[in-house]
Amino acid sequence: MKLILDEDNATLTRQDDNGSETLSLYSDEAFNTLSPILNRVGWNQKYSYRFSWLGRPVIQLPEDMMRIQEVIYDLKPDLIIETGVAHGGSLIYYASLFEAMGKGHVLGIDIEIRPHNREAIEAHPLFKRIDLLEGSSTADDIVAKVKAVADKYETVLIILDSDHSYSHVMDELNIYSGMVTPGSYIVATDGIMRELTAVPNGNPAWATDNPSTAAEEFASKHPEFELAAPVPTFNESTLAEMPTYWPSAWLRRRAD
Repeated sequence: MKLILDEDNATLTRQDDNGSETLSLYSDEAFNTLSPILNRVGWNQKYSYRFSWLGRPVIQLPEDMMRIQEVIYDLKPDLIIETGVAHGGSLIYYASLFEAMGKGHVLGIDIEIRPHNREAIEAHPLFKRIDLLEGSSTADDIVAKVKAVADKYETVLIILDSDHSYSHVMDELNIYSGMVTPGSYIVATDGIMRELTAVPNGNPAWATDNPSTAAEEFASKHPEFELAAPVPTFNESTLAEMPTYWPSAWLRRRAD
């Protein structure tokens, strides 16, 4: 597809093998056309590597962090389990929401927690709401420890943000979905990978080797879960879609 953006005339023209169409630049359809392109360019240029939360890097698209904040406040889980720790910024983010709400604990799991990251996380004033487990999120001993923790809590939300390969995410979905409480979510992040097959820093194999494909396949085989992106709690815009790095990420366990 070829796009012609004309700011002087406030139009966006789309051209492909089926012909040409001109849109108002200031329209929902123009936004929905440009947004995925901005996502791809932003991902390639490491746009999400520019943010921190209370002193720790948090490598996520801000829109996704705002949306999960809405979910956490609405759901008020007692425990968030996140696979993938990196710099610990998202753990601190969730812990800060729990601190503001006066309840909740975060369990972070990573196959390797680098010493400088562990030191910074453990020194953070919100570490009182965080526990860390080092080891593979799919290893039997780690899974047993996580389940022992999860069984103590009433409402559990799970975020998968470690190895984003199809096989690993599918293994995590099969293992951790049973710990998700009814009405809560297991979130398979970073499915944008399958939209990045042609960008310079992407990979053609990501067309199928990605978290979204795993989540969609999991949902098709597990009727107790549905792919259901959360509805914004506030929306006075006319837009039905939002920029996200987490397409097909939100697997909600049915309350019934």
